[in-house]
Amino acid sequence: MAVVRIAALGTAAVCITGLLVMPDFACAQNKVVKPRSAAVKPPSAPMQKEINEQTRIYQSRGEQVPAEYVTDRSLLSYTITLLPDFDLSLAKLGPADRWLDIGAGQGRAVLDYYGERFDAMHAEGREQRGSKARAVALSIEDRRTAEWQQIAVTLEPGKIEYRFGKRLREYAPEELGRFKLATDVYGGFSYTANLSLFMEQVLAMLDVNGSFYTVLIDVNPEDWPQRPATPRAPFQTGIISAAGAEVKVCSWLKRIRCAEASCEVDTRSATPIERYRVKKTCENTAVPALESTHFVAGTPPARQFQLMEPAAAP
Repeated sequence: MAVVRIAALGTAAVCITGLLVMPDFACAQNKVVKPRSAAVKPPSAPMQKEINEQTRIYQSRGEQVPAEYVTDRSLLSYTITLLPDFDLSLAKLGPADRWLDIGAGQGRAVLDYYGERFDAMHAEGREQRGSKARAVALSIEDRRTAEWQQIAVTLEPGKIEYRFGKRLREYAPEELGRFKLATDVYGGFSYTANLSLFMEQVLAMLDVNGSFYTVLIDVNPEDWPQRPATPRAPFQTGIISAAGAEVKVCSWLKRIRCAEASCEVDTRSATPIERYRVKKTCENTAVPALESTHFVAGTPPARQFQLMEPAAAP
């Protein structure tokens, strides 16, 4: 299968040139992180227009923020939205572990984790948790409130970090380090135009046996008890094979090498919502490469991808 891979190039001069020539280049710590799939094509002019509009949504402030663009999700919202075992996975983390929250917005979920309410609701294992895991909240824009600063100063130095200003793919692996747990609640997994690159980056940052929890809304689930008898319009996020046949997102995740994927539809919603857990089982991960064929800005955007077939042997 075709896979996405990472390749580093070198100097700051190359970094500047790469950004000018190919927008998918990402620079970090005077290094260039080249797109991990050489087959990634620059977006078409119409798609670039939509990507620019999406950037405007990211940068919106005050009354300009769309109502559906939620930046203040609580940890309770995470436990309701993600697979049920996420709550236990978080509660089991200890001081030596790290948690990455992608698309963290204001970082409320991270702050809630360090609150007394979390311990009160998870009395079992409190001794093992000790001072709890270290956490990194990741956001494209800085949406911290005064509460973040107030709580941060009460914790030991380095216990929580808030990173902003770059997309996940723009971070070199050593910038953020490794994590036992990663979450994404309607963050990059729902918004990125480069889904396979996104997954490759997440897996690169996970420890072996670490897990990534995420969710998609308006997607065709693998198992959908309420599936309508009449085929419906295209889903918000969809994948097709090179031959044009549908590939469900769950099926694509299960094709990732060195990973185990679990998928479950949220039956409480009339709109199909599928929840995912991807567990990294070894270091030699490989993600089936996807090409973006359709992108319309929104909250979240409408996206369609095509599964890229492996190149013929020479």
